[in-house]
Amino acid sequence: MATAVLGTWAALIALLLAPSPLPERWRHYVYSPASVGLWLLAVLVAPVVVCVVKWPWIRSGGR
Repeated sequence: MATAVLGTWAALIALLLAPSPLPERWRHYVYSPASVGLWLLAVLVAPVVVCVVKWPWIRSGGR
């Protein structure tokens, strides 16, 4: 379960950092308060969804 949660968080952090190479004027739109709020919500909700979807894999010990 820890692997699923940490993997989800790693993917979400990568998605947050992905627009960094964009020009400075675009970052205002990408990192708006609404998008950051949605990202924070995803950090809380996505691991639960992943654990529910991957429960058979988690229960079998990742085999």
